[in-house]
Amino acid sequence: MSQSFALIAGRLSGLAARALGWTPDIFWNATPAELATVLSPDGGGESAPLTRNELEQLLEQDHDR
Repeated sequence: MSQSFALIAGRLSGLAARALGWTPDIFWNATPAELATVLSPDGGGESAPLTRNELEQLLEQDHDR
């Protein structure tokens, strides 16, 4: 591998900050499994995608804040 772990980890923390809104503290305290879960398209599981109704319910809950 031509790049060091520190360089790759630094890049990942920057991506997490921009894409996920994570602070460096959140990134460095997250486990690799947590990072993989939030970055994977299916949330890291094998669950079915949200239904239209489920999405609308989540949007309503968020809108109430």
